[in-house]
Amino acid sequence: MCRTVNFMQKSSLRLVTSESVTEGHPDKICDQISDGIYDEMIKQDPDSHAGIECFCTTGLVLVGGEARTKSYVNIEQTVRNVLRDIGYDKQEYGFCCDDVGVIVTLHEQSPDIAQGVDEGTGEFKEQGAGDQGLMWGYACDETPELMPLPIMLAHRLTKRLAEVRKTGILPYLRPDGKSQVTVEYDNGKAKRVETVVIAAHHSDKVNIKKLRADIREKVIEPVLGDLMDDKTKIFINSTGRFIIGGPPADAGLTGRKIIVDTYGGVGAHGGGCFSGKCVTKVDRSGAYMARYVAKNVVAAGLADKCQLQVAYAIGVAEPVGIYAQTFDTNKIPEDKIIELIKKHFDFRPKAIVDKLDLKRPIYRKTAAYGHFGRNDKDFTWENTDKAEDLKKDAGL
Repeated sequence: MCRTVNFMQKSSLRLVTSESVTEGHPDKICDQISDGIYDEMIKQDPDSHAGIECFCTTGLVLVGGEARTKSYVNIEQTVRNVLRDIGYDKQEYGFCCDDVGVIVTLHEQSPDIAQGVDEGTGEFKEQGAGDQGLMWGYACDETPELMPLPIMLAHRLTKRLAEVRKTGILPYLRPDGKSQVTVEYDNGKAKRVETVVIAAHHSDKVNIKKLRADIREKVIEPVLGDLMDDKTKIFINSTGRFIIGGPPADAGLTGRKIIVDTYGGVGAHGGGCFSGKCVTKVDRSGAYMARYVAKNVVAAGLADKCQLQVAYAIGVAEPVGIYAQTFDTNKIPEDKIIELIKKHFDFRPKAIVDKLDLKRPIYRKTAAYGHFGRNDKDFTWENTDKAEDLKKDAGL
């Protein structure tokens, strides 16, 4: 079941919370491995089809799922490379790229699915969606990235945790970590940070008092700055200890951080994850398209907030449903916005892949710190190149 979460409209709630996790979090390890393998496939064969799942726990990475590709990928080496890049390169962490066991159990994509996504085959000859499902896109004018502020702050904190670890500013940190930010809103406008929570994986060579002081000075204050005040609550490693982390502390799975990947709980999510999935699977490409459309609607000034749903049937090119809602922030009627969306955007899977140029090995870097709101030329779904056309057609 999917529901819309709208904290800003007709609600007494004034606090909105989002979380993020570092690249060394067990679930994010799995996302990066799945996408790292898919990237290696499409480097050699851009038409590779894949649904790659990963599981990790103490001493073990298990890679499974389905694929259809002309490429050859050394999956074990790819797994070890991803772990090394993340920072799991010491045996003392309890999970090391050099000696972790890797089991691979990929099988070929079902021909029953393949005939639905291959042009000229199946019941419909046009390339269809790789699965049924509903996808959501969201944008709002709270930040320059047109994203909700809480999730952007949470991502900045986890990125900073990784940065101070990798650059040696806080050399006792280890790869795992989480952040959580609660933002206070007044009449729908973000005003201040009410609470910030940090969990930082660390060695046994640092005491909790020093760690808390360092995290506050080197991580929280540079990121949140003036958004905090003397009433802001700060919790850093609130159990008092986080020495055992990563997969030895908590098993990881591909696709278990879908809200971290999207809008931080503001807006809606259809349920499907992104990582490990090829671009014929609309769980991924349809969600990217929905973000692209919603962002262009807001960038055009048609609304301050836009949430878009698109739904598909497997093997069918045209969506079975498209609708948008703007939470009473629209400058023109919502019916007109939906009409303009259908006029200016093509939601057929092949058209999405072509428009957003998705057959490129860019996905491993999407797998940590969010798929949306990123200032990166490879994230084509973040472009606002349709905004002027929408604005002109709307008569604004």
